[in-house]
Amino acid sequence: MKYNRVKNAGYAIEDSKYVIKNPELFKGKWKDVFNNDRPIMLELGSGRGSFIIKMALAHPNLNFIGLELDMNQIGYAAQSLISNQLTNLRFIHADARDLGEIFFKEINTIYLTFSEPWPKKQDERKRFTHESYLRLYDRVFKKDKHIILKTDNKILFSSALESLSQYWYSFNRVSMDLHNDERKIENIVTDFEKQYIKEHRQIYYLDAVYKN
Repeated sequence: MKYNRVKNAGYAIEDSKYVIKNPELFKGKWKDVFNNDRPIMLELGSGRGSFIIKMALAHPNLNFIGLELDMNQIGYAAQSLISNQLTNLRFIHADARDLGEIFFKEINTIYLTFSEPWPKKQDERKRFTHESYLRLYDRVFKKDKHIILKTDNKILFSSALESLSQYWYSFNRVSMDLHNDERKIENIVTDFEKQYIKEHRQIYYLDAVYKN
């Protein structure tokens, strides 16, 4: 799905109380940003923020952070929040490869919702479930490691199952067709997902954990 360019995205980011500037200054101190010690849930590649905003609204007793590299998308998220008063939500305009410079042992859950699949073999290291990223996540998880993934891409899903298994994660839930799964799995529908539903695409889902 392609989005139009957001007018004045840079200004929207700069002026937004929801977008944390210089996030590396808060490494190890994110509880001070939220003024509480509640669990912190992080979405990588949060796009326009539809998922993470809805999650913050649905779970006021949890803290949420959306990390997005694309300035236009995070600018849109910032603009959409102008009239909101969510104290449990923040955004970061940054590259996921820099997670280790931004967090230290303070994340409880990582969400990977319709991440770029990078289906070609030569690009597999770019996938957010590649071992190099799993090692990076070790530095930011508070204690137990918890990853929730949704995708419409079978190659990415298969790769994620393999990578997480080899990294000794276990699976709380795995669904090959989330929208037709008889189990009660919480599902906040993303912008991408709305389009995929119309196209009758299967949505793959996994909830993986490594308990320390």
